[in-house]
Amino acid sequence: MTTAGPATDADQPPGRATGPLWRSALERVVDVRPDEFRSLALACGYFFCLLASWFIMRPIREQFGVAGGTVNLPWLYTGTLVATLAVHPLFAALVARWPRRVFITVSYRFFLLNILVFFGLFRVIPEANTVWLGRVFFVWTSVFNLFVTSVFWAFMVDVFRTDQAKRLFGFIGIGGTVGGIAGSALTAWLARPIGPTQLLLVSAVLLELAVQCVRRLNQVHQPEAGAGPSTRAGDEPVIGGTSLAGVWHVLRSPYLINICLFMLLFTIGSTVLYFQQAQLAERHFTDRAAQTAFFANLDLAVQVLTGLTQAFLTGRLIKHFGLTFTLALLPAISVLGFLTMSAAPVAASFAVFVVFQVIRRAGEYSYARPAREVLYTVLSREDKYKAKHLIDTFVYRGGDQIGIWSMRGMTALGLGLTGTAVVAIPLSALWLGIAVWLGRRHHTIAAGGR
Repeated sequence: MTTAGPATDADQPPGRATGPLWRSALERVVDVRPDEFRSLALACGYFFCLLASWFIMRPIREQFGVAGGTVNLPWLYTGTLVATLAVHPLFAALVARWPRRVFITVSYRFFLLNILVFFGLFRVIPEANTVWLGRVFFVWTSVFNLFVTSVFWAFMVDVFRTDQAKRLFGFIGIGGTVGGIAGSALTAWLARPIGPTQLLLVSAVLLELAVQCVRRLNQVHQPEAGAGPSTRAGDEPVIGGTSLAGVWHVLRSPYLINICLFMLLFTIGSTVLYFQQAQLAERHFTDRAAQTAFFANLDLAVQVLTGLTQAFLTGRLIKHFGLTFTLALLPAISVLGFLTMSAAPVAASFAVFVVFQVIRRAGEYSYARPAREVLYTVLSREDKYKAKHLIDTFVYRGGDQIGIWSMRGMTALGLGLTGTAVVAIPLSALWLGIAVWLGRRHHTIAAGGR
């Protein structure tokens, strides 16, 4: 694993280094050391470009999901699971063969080329005939979202140590949050006057800027000598192993299996809410542009709340209350949120749903995701890219499948917003228990235990 900065707090001289006013202001928000500023800035810029690119496309994807009919959403999620399963061994093979600078660059530019292809297709195919193309775009963007963010966080846990991750990951997340705000605001502002298709070009440019951040951050943090079995492209080590190593490592590790369960339960709850969101949007908005603007505004609200939480709360949560508490916070909020939805009157159900959805998604981006990523810092480099990628993509989409088909079954049984919320309560409680176990287990492994 590569390093950035001193090994422990004890190695740092007392007090803060004097410097520009912006540096002093930043040090009041995040516990960053003088030799970590460049890495922190590059990581934030990388995440900004990545999520700005994604959040430009996200409202377009949501609108296509509604346009294709919410009854077809389960099939779109099935297609996404199949596509994700196909992508993982290809990515794992790249990880085994090439250094990280190469396999990350190749992966991102492949998706960039896909964006340009979709732009061309949407330009030449009449809007009335884009239903199937929209469904393909829905599946592709669902794979894109998980893939690029999984690779981002794998790179982060490879670059930063556990003690640095606890201090810096929350603030690094702010870069992504600001990117999400920029992407959502741009889409909400321009979706009507110029049309969503033109925005795909902006998304492609931002993805290339993310690639440039990767290359510069990799120059700052070259992997240690001996970190891989062989070298290519200079002296940078290759991780090696096989394309299926992540699968076998997950099956043999109780720690990784519980991370899988944690991810499954989180995703099931998110998918239940997503399905309800699509149904409510279909019911309340009939115009395509209005639906796109609604989804963009919802994303904007999530990102604003996320940014405020990351700036003033995330780092302090992990520092003062610990990883276990931070991991358990979102499951606890989910238990309370689904309880509130189950008890809310019908007239207030839409408002209650929107508030809960915004709070839950903001909690995921602001403190739950950074805390979950800390769990991977105690793993080997191979598991950080292969096992983690399997969990972040295939296991995540497996949870989608369980959630979306369960929702279809509950809808067929006549369970509405209230009934599905009741079903989600015990699942959220189980999620809470696993979060506590994982936090304690991470502490044991980080301390040298097994």
